[in-house]
Amino acid sequence: MGKLFGTNGVRGVINQELTIEILCLVAKSSAHFLGKKIAVGRDARTSSPMIRDTLVSALMSIGCDVYDMGVVPTPCLQYMTKKIGLDGGLMITASHNPPEFNGVKVIAADGVEIPRDLEAKVEELYERGGPQLSDWDQIGRIREIEVIDEYIDDLKKQLNQDLIRGSGIKIALDTGNGVSSLTAPRAASEIGCKVFTVNTELDGRFPGRGSEPTPENLGALKSLIKSTGADFGVGFDGDGDRSIIMDEKGTAVWGDRSLCLVADWYLEKNPGNTVVTPLSSSIGIEKVAEKHGGSVRWTKVGSVDVSRAMVENGYELGGEENGGIMYGPFHPVRDGTMVTVLLAQILSEEKRTLSDLIAEQPGFYKGKDDIKCPNHLKKQVLEILVKKVDAPKIDTRDGVKLTYTNGNWILIRPSGTEPKFRIYAESVDKKQLDDLIKRHEELVEEIIQGLA
Repeated sequence: MGKLFGTNGVRGVINQELTIEILCLVAKSSAHFLGKKIAVGRDARTSSPMIRDTLVSALMSIGCDVYDMGVVPTPCLQYMTKKIGLDGGLMITASHNPPEFNGVKVIAADGVEIPRDLEAKVEELYERGGPQLSDWDQIGRIREIEVIDEYIDDLKKQLNQDLIRGSGIKIALDTGNGVSSLTAPRAASEIGCKVFTVNTELDGRFPGRGSEPTPENLGALKSLIKSTGADFGVGFDGDGDRSIIMDEKGTAVWGDRSLCLVADWYLEKNPGNTVVTPLSSSIGIEKVAEKHGGSVRWTKVGSVDVSRAMVENGYELGGEENGGIMYGPFHPVRDGTMVTVLLAQILSEEKRTLSDLIAEQPGFYKGKDDIKCPNHLKKQVLEILVKKVDAPKIDTRDGVKLTYTNGNWILIRPSGTEPKFRIYAESVDKKQLDDLIKRHEELVEEIIQGLA
């Protein structure tokens, strides 16, 4: 299947590019570097029970003891892997991908996905056929453990529950038939919020809507907010780490704007701190950080890179433009349930509507698009692109990011999972934004055609 790890774990269409044989070898190769005590959890996809049996058998065959956490959100497995003191974990999920996909996220002992250099080592061992099998009397054992209660209890300790209970917060949740159904409604209810839900039945076919929470997918959530008078809504992806919020009017909020809100609230209490976010995020985050004497650490695109920068440098807040917020005081990973209750805390303190709070954040026009490109041409396209562009600031850490004197910027980066380039751009003016994207897309397409 080519390169094993994409931007976020190992994924593919099950029984096609991602087979049981591949997954078995991924599990053994990963555990070789992690250790002997490994957590296994899974989302609600129809193929996840089959993969669970595969991974458990693979791990035990090389002498690992398996701690089966059952059906859980990814952030729950991540948090409990660290708290219990395990050597690592394997989360069976394809996150927001369609139902025919599945995959594995490899978690280190600190409860964060393994760093890129360790991914490379796992891939190298995978290519060599994986580690040696254990003798019959050294085969590992399996324990089934319940972790959701403890995860929710610890999450609630981050909040002023008495304040929230007295605020009468109403929350609408669209868990998208995914595993957030097991944590978000319950956590919000237990801190005293009135909770309204849609698509809470666990179903790996995602019949309620697509598994990716996009504004286009969240019509049912918008209707629920309006019919119940909810103070805000949250839509989740398949494994519960990423979420998109909607204000009380049913307006979707881009991930980096919700990060601006959380950063504004957090940095007011913790001035001078650093916010971590990818190059694809809004420069509005920089303006919020500067307002509180803080700074921004820019990373490559991918939650792994953001979380790893947080762990390695002791930073306590991170996020992405696609709707992932990492709240380090609890655990430095994307966590949609944590975001839900954190917003309840913020609204209870501010005593204002979410739309008013979002309106105070720096506002820019943002655009996203894709350009199809064969994988084998991506490197050449970027090399030629750098020579053809002229911008005051050119950043090549992750594709090519061009920043102009008027503050407009555009990022052209190769997808880690598909044969295409992803385009991100931002401007203070809508027409300038459209012109910026059009001009650079035409240039990239011209380069691709010249190489084809």
